[in-house]
Amino acid sequence: MIVVTGATGNIGRPLVQALAEAGQQVTAVSRHPAAVPNGVRHLVADLARPAELKPALARATALFLLLSGDLHAAEANPADLIGEAAAAGVRRVVLLSSQGVVTRPFGPTRIAMRELEDTLRESGAEWAVLQPGGFASNALWWAESIRTRGLVAAPFGDVGVPLVDPADIAAVAAACLLDDRHAGGVYQLTGPEVITPRRQAAAISDALGSPVRFHELTRAEARAAMSRVMPVELADDTLDILGEPNPAELRISPDVQRVLGRSPRTFSAWAARNAAAFR
Repeated sequence: MIVVTGATGNIGRPLVQALAEAGQQVTAVSRHPAAVPNGVRHLVADLARPAELKPALARATALFLLLSGDLHAAEANPADLIGEAAAAGVRRVVLLSSQGVVTRPFGPTRIAMRELEDTLRESGAEWAVLQPGGFASNALWWAESIRTRGLVAAPFGDVGVPLVDPADIAAVAAACLLDDRHAGGVYQLTGPEVITPRRQAAAISDALGSPVRFHELTRAEARAAMSRVMPVELADDTLDILGEPNPAELRISPDVQRVLGRSPRTFSAWAARNAAAFR
């Protein structure tokens, strides 16, 4: 049995599907009730209360651990989730970490995530760590303004990073959960090209076949909007990267190719696949 947390999100959903199609028994864990593929067990649990994960971990052999934004807050203790997995005898844990653990190791959220990586390494379980950069799916923040006003509003319009498709993260996670060769692997995951917010807007416009305008926000405006859905510290860390990516954050990683044997998907391919979200 493989347990997938964050199972209804942009990474968890394709991961659950891939594991089910591979013939695995899967327990999908999410905070709210949700539809899952046929044959997949679903469990509602709040990971801020690690004991709620216990029913999912019974008889589990592997765990994909994805932390929502509130579990990055200072008062959270996600290490308890790894403790629950170890106590249940889970053999393998794949952790979704962050590229910033390496590229900006001294930010508060990065320090906490690095400590969680260390907890996993010392847990006695087999492990793999995924360290993605920015997600292509962050563009979904613009969905409503594109649908209603044909507008993308974002900071740092001409500063880019190599955004990764969440479906590629899911595919790498599936490989790490299923293949012993990835035990002890640490994979930095990026897309195949540096792409700016302005170019993202253009790619969405191409996918829709209709105009999409771009408006550049100030950092303060973007911070205020982001802080409504994530801790302020995480918003600041994210804006630091988006505004002034360092050379390591601009690097296009070979790890998707190494694990999957194919190139990572482009942002344009992601936009075409998700065009309905912007209509």
